[in-house]
Amino acid sequence: MQRSIKVRPPDTILVTANDHGRLTGLARASLDRLPDTAEELLSEMDRATVAAPGALPDTVVRMGSTIIVRNAGGEQRMTLVYPAEADIAAQRISVLTPLGTALIGAEVGDCVRWTTRDGREMTLDIIAVEPPHADRGEVRA
Repeated sequence: MQRSIKVRPPDTILVTANDHGRLTGLARASLDRLPDTAEELLSEMDRATVAAPGALPDTVVRMGSTIIVRNAGGEQRMTLVYPAEADIAAQRISVLTPLGTALIGAEVGDCVRWTTRDGREMTLDIIAVEPPHADRGEVRA
C-alpha cells in the first residue's frame, strides 16, 4: 500500500520520557562542542510532546529505531543511535548530527528536512520504522 508523504508540521514531535531526559542532557553537554546541532536538539526537546513508556506508536522514530527512508537515490535503512554508538559505515546515525536531530520524533509518512553542516538542504521520506529491540520484547545479547 502506498502512503502519502507529508512534511512534518513544525509543532509536532513525539518522544518517550526517557529519550526526552537523556537527549536534553546530551544536548546541554554538547553545547560547547557542537553548538548548532545541540541547540537544534534542545529546540526539538522544548517543543516535544512527551509520551509515557509504552504509549508511543511503533511508527514514531525514537532512539534505537531502525528507519527505512527514501530519497531521489532510492531507499536506505539506518538506525538512530547515541553518539558513542554511531558508525556511518553501518548506517548507525548519531542523534547529534543534523539528520539524527531531524529524525527524532518523526513518523512513517513524514518528510524530514534538515540542513547539512556544509549548508545543503536535504529531505528524506520515512517509509517504515522498526522500534528498538527492547520495545519489541526482545533481549539484546
